[in-house]
Amino acid sequence: MPVRGALIHLSRTWRRMLRNHDYDPLVTETLGHAAAATGLIAQSLKFDGAITLQIQGSGILRMLVMQCTSELDLRGMASAKPGKAAKEFAGLIEKGHCAVTVDAGERPYQGIVDIDRNSLAASLEQYFLRSVQLPCHMALVANEDVASGILLQQVPGQAIDDDDWNRLHLLAGTLSLRDFDGEAGIHLIGNLFAEDDVRVYSHRAVNFRCRCSRRKTENVLKMLGEREARETLAEQGRIEIICEYCGRRRIFDAVDVERLFVDNVVRGPDSVQ
Repeated sequence: MPVRGALIHLSRTWRRMLRNHDYDPLVTETLGHAAAATGLIAQSLKFDGAITLQIQGSGILRMLVMQCTSELDLRGMASAKPGKAAKEFAGLIEKGHCAVTVDAGERPYQGIVDIDRNSLAASLEQYFLRSVQLPCHMALVANEDVASGILLQQVPGQAIDDDDWNRLHLLAGTLSLRDFDGEAGIHLIGNLFAEDDVRVYSHRAVNFRCRCSRRKTENVLKMLGEREARETLAEQGRIEIICEYCGRRRIFDAVDVERLFVDNVVRGPDSVQ
């Protein structure tokens, strides 16, 4: 059949993404779905670039950002209203939309769809259908230990029997967390599509990688301005900045702030003789 697919299984990378964050179970699940989905989309990139998935709404989940490069470096975060919780996906996001940005360097492309109240997977299926004109089936599963999923796409320009396409949809829909208790990979693909001829390619590693740095954090302080930085320093004795992606804390004291806003600082070697 003219169908291509991808299976993603995140465990170590996913647990590292959750470190230093305290999300409730439904936000964790949704962020895990986003991590798996973004990796599934990024693995098909034929150029050096990145896929960024963004969810914004007026509900409990205020914002979610997930980014994966063509090298499969993944990072992401979510922001939810404190003290609020939802029992299902529809209650988590109200009047929300999902944006998928393909960044190839000079001219990024962005597709936007309304959030389907049933699931993020259903929302992204609509994105592929409307923005890419490529029918697909997507199934996503996640908890605090694993974030995984499967993506099936019709090959452009080739016809597939409706019965076969519907059957693949039902098979993908059987995916569950139990399928990822151990090693998944080729064994899971063989079990899911036991009646079909499947060609499996070599796997690729996905890694959590945050691009924050001391210099980028200093630039954030400069954007806030000298007055605000000095006022915060006077009130708290230091300035603490926490990266929302990796949770790393960076502390700036009076000497650090003075150095940032002094124009005649000359960088050079540091040595003792």
